[in-house]
Amino acid sequence: MERVILHSDLNNFYASVECLHNPSLQNRPVVVAGNPAFRHGIVLAKNEWAKKYGVSTGEPLWSARQKCPDIVCIEPRHPVYKEYSRMAKELYGEYTDRVEPYGPDECWLDVTGCIRLFGDGKCIADEIRARMKKEIGLSVSVGVSFNKVFAKLGSDMKKPDGTTVITKEEYPCIIWPLSVDKLLYVGNASKEKLKRYGLYTVGDIATASPEVLGGILGKNGITLWKFANGLDTSPVSVYGEKNLIQSVGNSTTTVRDLVTDEDVKTVLLVLCQMVSARLRSYGLLCKTVQLSMRDKNLLCYQRQDKLIRPNRTVHALFETGFSLYQKHHIAGIPLRSIGVRACDLVDGEYEQLSLLEEVATLQKKETLDAVADKIRTKFGKHALLLGRVLAGGGWGKLNLEDMTDIPGGHCLGG
Repeated sequence: MERVILHSDLNNFYASVECLHNPSLQNRPVVVAGNPAFRHGIVLAKNEWAKKYGVSTGEPLWSARQKCPDIVCIEPRHPVYKEYSRMAKELYGEYTDRVEPYGPDECWLDVTGCIRLFGDGKCIADEIRARMKKEIGLSVSVGVSFNKVFAKLGSDMKKPDGTTVITKEEYPCIIWPLSVDKLLYVGNASKEKLKRYGLYTVGDIATASPEVLGGILGKNGITLWKFANGLDTSPVSVYGEKNLIQSVGNSTTTVRDLVTDEDVKTVLLVLCQMVSARLRSYGLLCKTVQLSMRDKNLLCYQRQDKLIRPNRTVHALFETGFSLYQKHHIAGIPLRSIGVRACDLVDGEYEQLSLLEEVATLQKKETLDAVADKIRTKFGKHALLLGRVLAGGGWGKLNLEDMTDIPGGHCLGG
């Protein structure tokens, strides 16, 4: 039986939630953006009115204001958005348990097993769109196809509030004329590399030799060839499965540059505390720690290292992260932002106790971190802070709300 996959994308998510909460904004250009005073002045979302002025997600707020002087700027309220994201997933769950999130505003749904109950893919998509608007107040665009890649492409084609069906018979006519960067995993660098070989469209990828694409982009090139030819067979995971989470991270752009090692230690420690707590809440351990850095010249780079044994203690994350900073950061160049990511995750719920001294020490630190989590959960994030965080380099109480979650990865491909 041919699969029926939906990709549901909440339109202009953050901005739509803000307009829903404040009806006076409905017919005005609105963006959700960080506070420029804290160097977070980037457009995170825009509504349809702002879009008409050419405002785009990811551009600086000053640029958006040049395009539209009357634009309304609202600082993000992530707890509110998380609640709306939860409500949307709850609605999807009434149709299928195979709901795989792709960020807070996007989900894949495998409805193959429920078409006899609710109708074909288009009927289900249209019903979800109508219910989303009526029950939650948001609009959603839905792509319907026989695999995840084409379903996601379909959800981008009719915005806002539309359904696009892409069948096996019609996909070459619909998909192949699209630019290569519409495919998953094709960023600017890959796009430019493909252009040098005369590959501009998805159709060019589909009709090229897999060996040639492999020579250009490695394994990713062969994956793109499969995507373009409709050969993606990756399953939609059951919502809540731990293997959905492939990494856990937090990052921040600081209010001033991190100039000294002590500055870096203070901010890095807070980030590691948050990553450690999130790993515990998911019941996961990590094998690898990744550090991302962006200096004052906006040069970005990432480095990673393996842990001696899988764990999630603040101490291990911090020591590994700071070691990476010392090894790879060019001395004398201040950092503008920094992030920590836990990778190579494994289930930690059934970890056995050990009498080995180094393991016993690790378990004691884990117990201490878990107690600290409970205190912060009950009394607030600032209820328990290490001395370094309170006094480190004049940073005082860091704004923990600005420590942004780095979303985990999702698997696609045959």
